[in-house]
Amino acid sequence: MSRKLIFHTLGNLLICLSGTMLLPLGIAAYYYFNPDAGESDLYAFVYATIITFTVGLILRFTIKPTEPELGIREGFAIVALGWVVVALFGSFPYLFADVFAAVDRPPLTEFAFCYFESMSGFTTTGATVLTEIEHLSKAMLFWRSFSHWLGGMGIVVLAVAILPMLGVGGMQLFRAEAPGPQTDRLTPRIAQTAKLLWGVYILLSVLETLLLWLGDMTLFDALCHTFGTMATGGFSTKNGSIAHYDSVYIEIVIIVFMFLAGTNFALHYRALRGDVKSYFKDTEFRFYCVVILVTITLVSWNIATFKHGDGQVPYDSVGDAIRSAAFQVMSITSTTGYGTADFEMWPALSQFILITLMFYGGCAGSTGGGMKQMRFLLLIRQSGAEIKRLIFPHAVLPVRVNDRIVPPEVLTHVLGFFFFFIGIFAIVTCIMATLGLDLITAAGCTIATMGNIGPGLGDVGPIDNYAHIPTAGKFILTFCMLLGRLEIYTVLILFSPNYWKT
Repeated sequence: MSRKLIFHTLGNLLICLSGTMLLPLGIAAYYYFNPDAGESDLYAFVYATIITFTVGLILRFTIKPTEPELGIREGFAIVALGWVVVALFGSFPYLFADVFAAVDRPPLTEFAFCYFESMSGFTTTGATVLTEIEHLSKAMLFWRSFSHWLGGMGIVVLAVAILPMLGVGGMQLFRAEAPGPQTDRLTPRIAQTAKLLWGVYILLSVLETLLLWLGDMTLFDALCHTFGTMATGGFSTKNGSIAHYDSVYIEIVIIVFMFLAGTNFALHYRALRGDVKSYFKDTEFRFYCVVILVTITLVSWNIATFKHGDGQVPYDSVGDAIRSAAFQVMSITSTTGYGTADFEMWPALSQFILITLMFYGGCAGSTGGGMKQMRFLLLIRQSGAEIKRLIFPHAVLPVRVNDRIVPPEVLTHVLGFFFFFIGIFAIVTCIMATLGLDLITAAGCTIATMGNIGPGLGDVGPIDNYAHIPTAGKFILTFCMLLGRLEIYTVLILFSPNYWKT
């Protein structure tokens, strides 16, 4: 394994990251020199940009790799370490601006806050340690949301698209960053595939921004909420999230684009090329639609008919119940995490359904997190095949998706992923409970970070935040965000002794 090639490529990633920091730096400069704004975060972004760019240059030009291409090992290392490093340098604006500074907090605690917020942004988790979001400067609000957008389609996929020097080895990065059961390669050249995916991503982002701008949003808020929607991130510029606007139009627009963001982007590309039928031909997409429609129906019925102890129902009309249910189901399924209602006040059945959806997540090839609809579809079909095999022991019963037989190694991969996901979820829940959290909060914050969702249950519910989590717990949950975003295998492989053997 070429360590020089790894650090050289990490340098390229940092140079790319420093370039993205120029946008919030420009916003900070505008409001810094605007006498009516009185914002003072300019130098935080200046320092962060200079440091990131300088370190990137040093890694790029002082470390000369001898190998011409990236191999499998280098690909996994670059992706896993790349996200760790990008989140680290992405935390510098928060650190230099003293966003979380307090007299009674030691430096380690302050860094834990900053790194947690940065990793939550880039992994599109949307879990925050901030209590007063609206007190942040425009530049800082933009950076929080923009980090979502960068991480949504993938930081490394972006690098593959704009760094042609990665060459054929870029495929190793592409597969390591999106290691799901279905990674579509739209063209023979992986760099071209990355550009096409980002092109679709940008096109949908522009369209949503315009539609939200037509609603009761400023252009700035429309842009930031588009970043959070298309990346299925969930950072908002308002303390009350989407509920702040209380607008049916805005909620419908965001519901539609959360649905699109949770769909395989390869299907969007084919639809834009004129093959709209590709949506309905895709087995996973049909399964995704069924899951959403069934759960919206169940939650709507449950919250519309449930009565509290005083005989009161939480919603005045069935329409209001459907509106809230549709938004929250879509927000949780796509792992966006935006909120229009405190679902902790909903009946137990509705809360159970939302918790279940946190495990499901979006489709393979989407910006959504979770375990992915495709994996659950494969598990369900494999279970059905096993039941039939008990009845017909000599029958050949292959699992099919999109009229193609799924190879046994893919099913083994899915079963292994399911075991690791549930196992890690159980272990981390126990650890968080040991740190002093109640069981509901411990389980809620674990699945909310592993699934890259944001809000959970208990003390990390939709109207709460993660500021009260102990420092050790923040670092553990930060690691869970990384595990969830890179779908476990890409991170865990680095802990294998055989991986590092040359």
